[in-house]
Amino acid sequence: MNFYFIRHLTRFRYSRPISESIMETRMHPRSDSNQHCLNFSLSVSPRCRVFSYRDHQGNTVQHFDIPGEHNQLVIVAESVIEQQALPDVPSALSPDAWGALDDLIESGDYWEMLLPSTFAVETPALTLLAKQMEVSRRDDPLMLVQELNQRLFNYFDYEPRSTRVDSPIDEAIVSGKGVCQDFAHTMIALLRRVKIPARYVSGYLYRASEDHDRSTPDATHAWVDVLLPGLGWVGFDPTNNLVAQHRHIRTAVGRDYADVPPTHGIFRGNTESELYVAVHVEASAEPPALDRSLPIPEDWSVLVERAQQPPAPVIPFIDLQQMQQQQ
Repeated sequence: MNFYFIRHLTRFRYSRPISESIMETRMHPRSDSNQHCLNFSLSVSPRCRVFSYRDHQGNTVQHFDIPGEHNQLVIVAESVIEQQALPDVPSALSPDAWGALDDLIESGDYWEMLLPSTFAVETPALTLLAKQMEVSRRDDPLMLVQELNQRLFNYFDYEPRSTRVDSPIDEAIVSGKGVCQDFAHTMIALLRRVKIPARYVSGYLYRASEDHDRSTPDATHAWVDVLLPGLGWVGFDPTNNLVAQHRHIRTAVGRDYADVPPTHGIFRGNTESELYVAVHVEASAEPPALDRSLPIPEDWSVLVERAQQPPAPVIPFIDLQQMQQQQ
């Protein structure tokens, strides 16, 4: 059993004051399978009332509206997570696994995770990549997924900020470099070509000193859930060539990133915005005290203090998107 303490800070700073922020966040870790969220809090500055609901995928969504003038928006999400150990994933499935997968799909509601979506789409570049990686209904579904997980790890160079939050998968495929968001979208699109249900997972990855992950430790992470007969949904992390188990902490699942961005909103104001994200994940083998207070780095405290400063006069508004890429 593992316990994790997570702090996720997001700051939007504006070059000129804005008149309103409308925001949704998906930072509340899920309670499902082997994972249970013991405690969660969301702090917003400037202060406002935060509402929540659960979407059709079972993700918890917080949303709020700040109608007053402000120079920056600071969001701090804090979580305490308990994870049970998962059984090891076998190296292969039975010879009739493809038929068992088709029967599983026919008896369930998985169509959303089989069709093209906003970012996980069929493109000429993806078709060429599928031929290059021999993505077809061969061996068994698990063997194919494990091989594809490793091949994408080797195919892509991990390079932060090499793509944008809204980049199509062709940019990463053609350049051969990207971030976890691109790795996940490419793997999902390839699996859906051969009728394997695959979904996008947004969350965090704990990184110990002995781990050698390529993904950025101070950012959110993304990987892929794959539906397999006899195993259910199994997580695979092509960015790091891992099976997503005890170090992967799930916050939301969806068809692709468009369904589960950590922040998604708009602001009103004729201004430029600057995004800063910091993530800290701490592990413990001992049960936590639910009133535990995580250490707050000094720069984060300053951010919250500055957010309370009186803004300058507001100027005419335009609506602009506010989203953060997953690294």
